[in-house]
Amino acid sequence: MSARGAPAAGVAAGASRLTSTWLARRLLSLAVPLRGARLCVACSGGADSMALLVALAPLRRRWGIVLRAAHVDHALQPGSAAWARATRKRAAQLGVDCAVLRRPARVPRGASLEAVARDLRYGALRAQLAPGEWLLLAHHAEDQLETVLLQLLRGAGPAGLAGMPERAGQELRPLLPLGRAALRAFIERAGLGWVEDPSNADPRFDRNYLRNDVLPLLLARWPGATATVARSARLAAEAAGLLAGLADAQLDRARTGRALRAAALNGLREPACRNLLRRWLQWCGLPLPDERRLRELAGPFLRARADAQPCVRWQGAEVRRHGPLLHALPGGVAEAPWPEGGLAWRWRRAPVLVLPGGGSLALRADPQGAIVAAGLPAQLLVRQRAGGERLAGAAGSRRVKELLRVAGIPAWLRGQVPLVYADGRLLAVAGEWLDEGGRDAKAPARGTPAAGVEVKRARRGGRATRWRLVWRPPI
Repeated sequence: MSARGAPAAGVAAGASRLTSTWLARRLLSLAVPLRGARLCVACSGGADSMALLVALAPLRRRWGIVLRAAHVDHALQPGSAAWARATRKRAAQLGVDCAVLRRPARVPRGASLEAVARDLRYGALRAQLAPGEWLLLAHHAEDQLETVLLQLLRGAGPAGLAGMPERAGQELRPLLPLGRAALRAFIERAGLGWVEDPSNADPRFDRNYLRNDVLPLLLARWPGATATVARSARLAAEAAGLLAGLADAQLDRARTGRALRAAALNGLREPACRNLLRRWLQWCGLPLPDERRLRELAGPFLRARADAQPCVRWQGAEVRRHGPLLHALPGGVAEAPWPEGGLAWRWRRAPVLVLPGGGSLALRADPQGAIVAAGLPAQLLVRQRAGGERLAGAAGSRRVKELLRVAGIPAWLRGQVPLVYADGRLLAVAGEWLDEGGRDAKAPARGTPAAGVEVKRARRGGRATRWRLVWRPPI
């Protein structure tokens, strides 16, 4: 895992004006190979992003740059569609194609509109990037100041106080050394015009209140605050990078697949344990918990009895313990609802069936198949457990519940284990167990859980094609 992207450089001496030449040097300093580069500007249509687009346009011929723009319309304002058209028109005046991505923001109850729109916007912009293409964002020095102050007010740690990185993966913020006034002066000289979003003046949004009401007073008293806070952000980014490197080394020793060994955490001091848990959750691609839940994970959760099956939940994620292992899941996976009556699976037409909660069931070609499938119907029924199911075997039937327990499948995952029915008869449980009546007499009775269930199709032209039933759980 790579450490966090390069921190912002703050307001550099002599970087008071935006020009195309300055921007080219800046991109080169960020290790962007300009010759033939593919650049996509996230263009809201406001003064900042339009200034970035205008400054980039003259660089195309000299460096052979392929330049385009992308505008995200959240449909939050009555005039948003007109703003999108105006942004596309102004980009066209520069000879730049601008794609409009319509992503209406629907805010769940209790969620932040700012956060929902931001996550939706970044997701849309990242998804439309071409391989090898850079995404350029027009954040500037005051944006960085606002971000760090907001993170401080929210009680963030070093990673949050590091603010916005100037480079993170394929994302670049080349304008961070410049102030808002420099960008406004540049776009005014260009005479191209820009869109003013009236919501930017709404004091109900934290960032607007900070920008319009608080920062003018703060900067009047401390004019150098933009540069000094940027310096603090750099130091916080260094500290966050060191902590991430320490956690990465520990994570390599503590992981078992996607799971984390509880014993590896029990040997750490609590701050180091929390640092490792944060890094593990990031590696799993899950949102981080607040400090209270993180302390619960590093304390009572780990100290719970081995058979207690503890769980800690927060928005979008949960961590569960089963025996010696910790499992991190997207929120609600263990309780994902199945359709009433189950899922109809036409396995010949679609050999992979996506299951509720994110798992899948698939039939894979395998020469070591173990079920005679000449009479297998074209449509199978896949259901979750309802309770009381039994699977026939050579020594009589066995309760499905007992099979899952003996196999060590976590109790909270057993409700998501798929049961495969053929003509009303329970044929298989996940990819593990098989009804004895459908088994190939020449095949072994049951393999290891990892081996899965084998399914053989009818002979075609004297050759038998065999299949393996594979269950991929949602974790």
